[in-house]
Amino acid sequence: MLTSKQIRDKYIKFWLDRGHVILPDVPLVPQNDPTLLFVNSGMFQLANYLGGEPHPLGERLVNIQRCLRTKYDEMLEVGDNRHTLMFEMIGNWSLNNFFKKEQIPWILEFHVKELGLDPHRLYVSVWGGDELVPRDDEAIEIWKKAFREYGIEAEFSENIEAIPKDIEAGKNHKARIFPYGKSDNWWQRAEAPGELGGSSSEIFYDTGIIERKQDKYHINDDSGRFLEIGNNVFMEYKLNSDMKWEKMNRHNIDYGGGLERVTMCVQGKRDIFETDIYEPLLNKIREISRKEYKNANGTENEYTRSFRILADHSRAATFILADGVIPSNKDQGYILRRFIRRLVRYGKSLELESNFTRILAETIVEHMSDIYPHLKANEGFIYDEIDKEEIKFRKTLERGLNEFEKIRGRGEEIDGKKAFWFYETYGFPLEMIVEELGVPEKDAEKFELDFEKARKSHQEQSRTGAEQKFTGGLADHSDETTRLHTAHHLLLAALKQVLGNHVKQRGSNITNARLRIDFSHNDKLTPEQILEVEKIVNEKIDEGWTVEKKTMPKTEAEEIGAEMEFGQKYGDLVSVYFIKHPETGQIFSKEFCGGPHVGNTKELARSGPDGKDGRFKITKEQSSGAGIRRIKAVLK
Repeated sequence: MLTSKQIRDKYIKFWLDRGHVILPDVPLVPQNDPTLLFVNSGMFQLANYLGGEPHPLGERLVNIQRCLRTKYDEMLEVGDNRHTLMFEMIGNWSLNNFFKKEQIPWILEFHVKELGLDPHRLYVSVWGGDELVPRDDEAIEIWKKAFREYGIEAEFSENIEAIPKDIEAGKNHKARIFPYGKSDNWWQRAEAPGELGGSSSEIFYDTGIIERKQDKYHINDDSGRFLEIGNNVFMEYKLNSDMKWEKMNRHNIDYGGGLERVTMCVQGKRDIFETDIYEPLLNKIREISRKEYKNANGTENEYTRSFRILADHSRAATFILADGVIPSNKDQGYILRRFIRRLVRYGKSLELESNFTRILAETIVEHMSDIYPHLKANEGFIYDEIDKEEIKFRKTLERGLNEFEKIRGRGEEIDGKKAFWFYETYGFPLEMIVEELGVPEKDAEKFELDFEKARKSHQEQSRTGAEQKFTGGLADHSDETTRLHTAHHLLLAALKQVLGNHVKQRGSNITNARLRIDFSHNDKLTPEQILEVEKIVNEKIDEGWTVEKKTMPKTEAEEIGAEMEFGQKYGDLVSVYFIKHPETGQIFSKEFCGGPHVGNTKELARSGPDGKDGRFKITKEQSSGAGIRRIKAVLK
């Protein structure tokens, strides 16, 4: 049986043997991207290279990237045999190099020949087509040919329910290529002109075990029988100005697979948490709780779900802390705090009344430091912060229980809405409140519905707030937004020239209608200063300065004095945009940034619908906090 380390090594070697170069993984906290709380996919750092910009490492890339999902609904999924929030994504990419006819046979070869998976237990989904983009018949035919190499005559079926009744029947089953629609087998980032898109083809492994009963069964249902272990995205389309998909003159491959799920299948486990990835954690939880993960016959018991939540959340919290995040009530710190609080709550169900989160973090650091050395390098910080947060929450939890008793003592009713208030204020899970109240089974459904209604209302309010905050990068990649993004660089450099070198960016938000910058400066700008800043920016627009991007080591970028946003974390390799005089080479602006930008500042002055050239104009200047000023500006 292959270990998870052997699977890692085989994956990297497989693609290195096919001309790929290793793409270093990046921290969970996004580098220079305020639009995302945590890295949630392997292709995160490649977004700017999919449209044609050359990657410094080449056209064939491979990596294993640590990732994190943080949506509430995804958090609720943790506790079954296959869902985790913290995961490692194995990925490979072709940036306008090879395409479907190479990728599909290779990916099947890796799973069958390298990992030893039974090809009779593999099934795939493909893009089923719509009125804009036809069905991916090319992928269908390539999959048929690829399966034939292993003695399987795979057939395409329009009926997605045409699956074998069990693993034994699957040995002679022909239908194993099925079509799905946009929500399952189409990839795109947004609905805006210039956005890339393409069909996808997912790979499923038949575990033979139905975890959840369904009305209808197919390979992409929620029963748990078929486990998605990988997904090929074939990027070959772009949205035009009429919002229609048209084929590009280039194509990309983006493959991503879950290391944990692949390991589960290779090691013949029914449970992702019983792989060697999680085994040390489960053993430690067993040791400190004196409880068993499952019954002697392998079936789940009353503690199984809590074991899984502790294993997943402790890993997530440890990795977030290793990236320098501390628990707080906002952004990444809030998510971290939520993980630690859930650890404590579900630890109580295992009767863990003393501090234990540090013990689990120590297990993770010991087990994974050979793969992620930054865990060991930051272990003191990790242990101190997770310990402090657990102590703090245990006190909060105690106050919450006291408040709970006071309300009940006054004879006040605690309904579903009030229960959600307890959840938000003290971190009480719904099941804990239901148990404390002794809610009769006949009333539990309404209680839970009221709780869920309050939760969704809160979630909608939170989403609105998040949209307002995390548009902090770019709202989209439209021409208007791109022009304002470049103007943002000119504005920052002009502010430094007029106000002084103490000016540093403290935040930004750019839409297709206006830009906004927060910057360090104590005093309100005078009308004369505003006019001078506008004059400088417009001069650079008129003079046609070139905009160039260079990828370089972070240390080199720092040495040349490139601007970076305060509070942002950057990787070892960064992108720096230079705005240079076309003849003298004089540099007006040099700034860490992910793009996109125009190629020449003259593009900021192109004629608008009214025939007039665009001019940079500051529309508002105001305070944004102590020592922070805010400017909003447009290209009129």
